[in-house]
Amino acid sequence: MSHPAVESIRCVALVGHAQSGKTSLAEALLQASGAIATAGSVERGDSQCDFDPLEREYRHSLASALVHFCYGAAEVNLVDTPGSPDFVGQALPALAAVDTAVVLVDAQAAVVEPSTRRMMAWAAERGLCRMLVVNKIDAERVDLPGLLAALREAFGKEVLPLNLPADDARRVVDCFFNPEGQADFSSVAEAHQALVDQVVEVDEALMARYLEQGVIRPEELHAPFEQALREGHLIPLCFVSARSGAGVVELLEVLEKLAPNPLEGNPPVFLDERGKAFATLAEPDRHVLAQVFKVVMDPFVGKLGIFRLYQGTLRRDAQLYVGALRKAVKVGHLLRPQGRRYEEVAQLLPGQFGALAKVEDLEFGALLHDSHDEDALQFKPLPLPQPMQGLAVAAKRRGDEQRLAEVLGRLLAEDPCLRLDYHQDTQETVLRGMGELHLRYLLDRMAGTYKLEVETRPPRVPYRETISRAAEGHYRHKKQSGGAGQFGEVYLRIEPLPRGAGFEFVDQIKGGVIPGQFIPSVEKGVRSVLAAGPLAGCPLEDVRVCVHDGKSHPVDSKDVAFQAAGRRAMLEALRAAGGIVLEPLVNIEVVAPQGRLGDITSDLTSRRGQVLGTDSLGPDQLLVRGLVPLAELEGYAGRLKAITAGQGSYSLALSHYEQVPVEVQQRLAREYRATPEED
Repeated sequence: MSHPAVESIRCVALVGHAQSGKTSLAEALLQASGAIATAGSVERGDSQCDFDPLEREYRHSLASALVHFCYGAAEVNLVDTPGSPDFVGQALPALAAVDTAVVLVDAQAAVVEPSTRRMMAWAAERGLCRMLVVNKIDAERVDLPGLLAALREAFGKEVLPLNLPADDARRVVDCFFNPEGQADFSSVAEAHQALVDQVVEVDEALMARYLEQGVIRPEELHAPFEQALREGHLIPLCFVSARSGAGVVELLEVLEKLAPNPLEGNPPVFLDERGKAFATLAEPDRHVLAQVFKVVMDPFVGKLGIFRLYQGTLRRDAQLYVGALRKAVKVGHLLRPQGRRYEEVAQLLPGQFGALAKVEDLEFGALLHDSHDEDALQFKPLPLPQPMQGLAVAAKRRGDEQRLAEVLGRLLAEDPCLRLDYHQDTQETVLRGMGELHLRYLLDRMAGTYKLEVETRPPRVPYRETISRAAEGHYRHKKQSGGAGQFGEVYLRIEPLPRGAGFEFVDQIKGGVIPGQFIPSVEKGVRSVLAAGPLAGCPLEDVRVCVHDGKSHPVDSKDVAFQAAGRRAMLEALRAAGGIVLEPLVNIEVVAPQGRLGDITSDLTSRRGQVLGTDSLGPDQLLVRGLVPLAELEGYAGRLKAITAGQGSYSLALSHYEQVPVEVQQRLAREYRATPEED
């Protein structure tokens, strides 16, 4: 079914490594389309997308920003995302809200950055159409032919230029619609031929006609072009300079004529109650279906849930449901983000971004719909990296504890890659983020936005405990105190599970020796032990508990009795199960100058790490991949800075948990036993 209004919409995310010029390009696109009179500047702090005071201070994006503009027959809805790995929690959710990922590459880098590779892989995993844009083509000392070759080597022969720089990168020449003129390198005719050859491969009938006639008009290639994008058979590449404007209008024309609309892109994956994929249709006359991909805690408006509308038409005063909640929410004010501003609109169509204010149930990933038929639908979870860098935080002033909890709650609502842990044994509240820059930004927000001062210190490493063998546990809880007594008896068996399996509780009671209404109480007692294992006081995981026998009393058996029996039986079994301590191992990627390889590998090895491999990032830089215990990385940022004279950077991602060396386990056990005396 044809829907002209929806067919004009484009949903695009600008992603890529830090300093590639995403925000500058967004400003150039806004100006060239007529949406703003003058392009703002990150350096001046007057850009449409970097409007937060801390973004002006840091001079780069810290959060995703949404804008929209019209060009020709198209309406472009654009998300500008941060490039630093520390703020991936803002960038990745944007990939769930768009049809096209435009991955920016800095022409000056001359290599394919690790973050560029990760973004391309994440976009492919989400089934997005992908486009590469090389920015800063007019900068000094750039090797554009070499960079094009590197991109093709990294992402395959599917990478083909739609245009090429001309006149010393002062403009670009089209290689698709009007392939005429001379380029600074390569051949326009050959680039056009390569595009046509690649696109017709997805359409057998068109390919047969092409082989027979030898010519296909560009306007005939639209449908197969979109199919090639959807299938990843084509990754178009454009050249641009956001600073000079070279290639900006041409990029707008590409977005208008070639970027998929919501009816052409791969639909997002929703899961029904059976876990099967549910296909959405971007048609305005269907039920409303939208998903929240960003939460903003605005100091004036309050909580804002920003969403992508996937199907249906959402109108002001409509009734919406949030997830499986049966209580309807009235859309009193339907907002549309435009940089720092929120414009009130009468309706939204599939592919457009919207915002609702002051709806407390609007959390990251929440599904919005207008029919109970969609109650059980869920958006396929995003594979977000786990935050590993931590700081123990506490209120600096007495009496600010409640306010600290409220501020942390606001920060958590905004960032899906932020986690808050409370460790009972150390009485520590640990804020975990993606890196030191991420945590520093959060502390600056607490101090600047919320006027809250906190004390910080390095946290304990998040060790875990598990068992190495099966064991039995038994406890009879019997208490008689004059009135009604308490009685409950539990026999259970514990078994180790594979790493990462978590916890499993199995009811194997037969004959009703423990009445069914008390089984949850037994489980509650067992689970009460999981928070602090008996060996080192660390959370217990990868354990299966099977309750297989017990006794009850017709009068004295109560919930509290079976909770106590379950807990004590679990503790008895753990004492015989060969407890072990597990430590987190993280994948580390270090980018550094070529000459520092020996120092970096030596340092990682001294930290009980393994070097898994190295990759060249060009003549001057290399990427070192390793696996290191998180406990050994304290102070690593300063050490890397010293080794590389400030030119190195690194990123972490949780790999898995593994048993600690014997001497480390003994030390942790001693410290845990000494804790009560120290208190």
